This record gives sequence, C-alpha cells and structure tokens, in this order.
Amino acid sequence: MVDDDKAALRRRLRSARRAVGARERLAAAVAMDARLQQLGLPRPHSRISAYRAMDGEIDPSIVLRRALALGCDIHLPVITCRRRRSMSFVPLTGAGEPAARSRALAPRWLDLVLVPLVGFDDRGNRLGMGAAYYDRHFGFLRHRRAWRRPLLVGLAFGLQRVNRLPVAAHDVPLWGIVTERGFYRGGWR
Repeated sequence: MVDDDKAALRRRLRSARRAVGARERLAAAVAMDARLQQLGLPRPHSRISAYRAMDGEIDPSIVLRRALALGCDIHLPVITCRRRRSMSFVPLTGAGEPAARSRALAPRWLDLVLVPLVGFDDRGNRLGMGAAYYDRHFGFLRHRRAWRRPLLVGLAFGLQRVNRLPVAAHDVPLWGIVTERGFYRGGWR
C-alpha cells in the first residue's frame, strides 16, 4: 500500500469513527471496559497511560475511573515538541489535569498503555494519525525477545478493523486491541 492509499484509508476510518452516534459510542466504551476486565486489565496499583479522546476516538474514561478505584497511577501523554515529535507521560492530578512535566515518567516504567488508533489489523499493526509518536517512544520494545512491559493495548471501535495494514520498519506492534466486539491478540506472542 502506498502512502496515498494509507492517507485515504486514514481519512475513511476517521470519518467512520466520527460517525458513531452518542448512544453507540457509550455502549462501545462500556463493552470495551468489560473486555479489559476479562483480561484482568488494568492490574491494581499499576502505572498506566491513557489518552483523552478526540476526533471520534473511543473514550477510555470508564476504564480510567475503574483504574483509579484500583489504586492505579494514571499518566497522560503530552506532546512536548511537535517539531521533534516528542511527548512525555505526566501524572494525572486529583483535579483531572496533567501534572508538571518535571514529574513525567519514562515510557519503559509504565505497565499498561492504552493507545488510540485510526485502524488496526489482526496482527496488532496500528494505523495512527501519522506522526509516529507512540512508535518513537516505545521503539525499545522492538528489540526485546519477550514482551514484559508496558503492554500496549489499542482501543478502538470494531469498524476500525481492516484486513491488512502496511508495516514500516519503525512500527511497534500492539500487544492487543480491545473493541466492543472482542479482543484481538497483537503481533507479540
């Protein structure tokens, strides 16, 4: 698949994601959280990262409320420099806002990362927004023989699943993808 095809696929999937109605969106988020519970995720007192939903992404808020009740430390990805495509994982404060960047946690110390995506395939390949922030920050996982941590779990609507995505050398596969329809084991076995 050439870059133009990838861009067209990205546009089509983002449009489909945005078209999900409010009632279906909430039902999907509840079902996704139930699937994560079945997987035992998040684990109590773990360090997790999650995003704030935008542009029609499935909302992880229900998962985050449960994670707080389990005593988890929650971190939000914050873009620190667009030109260098860098981000930090900063703790969520009691007021629901990111803490100071000086308190950022290195990606390798997270236990679970809930990753937004535009599209995915059954092999754990992820189509993101195109800037490779997650691939850049979790690239160290490509050099491991066994998956330890963090677990990269994509959150998506079932309609975002495609047959096959192109894979670049810098792409980091997801450990798994959770949708309202089920769990898809990623590229790490």
